[in-house]
Amino acid sequence: MSNIPKLIQGTLLFLLGQILVWYQVNGQFLSEWIKERPLVMSLMGVPVSFVYIYATQYLVEAFNGDLWPQRLIGFSTGMFAFAFLTFIHLNQAITLKTAVTLALATAIVVIQIIWK
Repeated sequence: MSNIPKLIQGTLLFLLGQILVWYQVNGQFLSEWIKERPLVMSLMGVPVSFVYIYATQYLVEAFNGDLWPQRLIGFSTGMFAFAFLTFIHLNQAITLKTAVTLALATAIVVIQIIWK
């Protein structure tokens, strides 16, 4: 990996995309307004797609054209976003099983970044 700014940009965009998707699909459990308007929420998919497209572009550039690292970083950011937002909004605790899974997600990211 040769481009740290692209790594940071791509990772932050994936995190943003994962957060937006969490609200898009789980907002129905937070708000009756959202629950009653699935069409409106599905339209969020267009801007979210752009976020993911650019996140992928930046991370593939950061990893010199390799596609796998971006997929695994995207997965891991999704794990963290989901755990955090589910805990904050729905009061679902991070159990030992979830904590171990998050540790594994962290290991996945670290492996992608440091392993040549």
